[in-house]
Amino acid sequence: MERLTLNEKLKILLQDYLQSLKEIYPEELVSLVLYGSGASGEFVSEHSNVNLLAILKNTEPETLEKCLKLVNKNRFSQLETVFFTEDFMRSSSDVFPIEFLDMKENYLVLFGPDLLSNLQVEQKNLRFQCEHELKVKLINLKRAFVFISRNNAALQNLLFKTFVSTVHVARNLLRLKGSQPAYLKAEIIKQLTPEFKINGKSWEMILSAKNKQIKLSPVQTKALFIDFTKDLEKLTAAVDTL
Repeated sequence: MERLTLNEKLKILLQDYLQSLKEIYPEELVSLVLYGSGASGEFVSEHSNVNLLAILKNTEPETLEKCLKLVNKNRFSQLETVFFTEDFMRSSSDVFPIEFLDMKENYLVLFGPDLLSNLQVEQKNLRFQCEHELKVKLINLKRAFVFISRNNAALQNLLFKTFVSTVHVARNLLRLKGSQPAYLKAEIIKQLTPEFKINGKSWEMILSAKNKQIKLSPVQTKALFIDFTKDLEKLTAAVDTL
């Protein structure tokens, strides 16, 4: 694990976790992959989970139950592991193109063969998932606004939650446009602003407020919510043309 950019404490943690998995699954464990911020160099110990993909020969409930004690240990609470079989992974790239592209973008194989490098993700499936998720978010925002528009805390919570997931989806619109998307949210916003004519200043304010760098008044929260909803409409319209 000498290539990892994590601190020594987390390197040791991953090594111990891998060793435990190998002991629990001496025959079933095929591969273990670190992906996301831990593999990209953007990992922040206080704010990031360590994302892992474990490939097993089977993921029957009885098999998964073997690692119950391991994954629930306080020592490994920062580790977020998804368990797939190789067949499931290959047959699911059409359903979860965003998730698999995220994995393929930043990953490091800790054990076993590299099963991600040859995984194919078709652009038409990526466009469909982006359109579906953006439109669902837009519907939910408008529906919720009717009920919580005068509740500043609820409105702010919904805005922050939707904002984070929207940035995640929107960066894939940049992929569909043929661009290499940035990793950090602030940089993604800079890319999205000229490409899709969104209100970049509003998005930057939402990001700052979410990160507790600024505090929003009820008037500001409502204005940002309305601006963000309008920008989400622009994105849903744009994805139809890609």
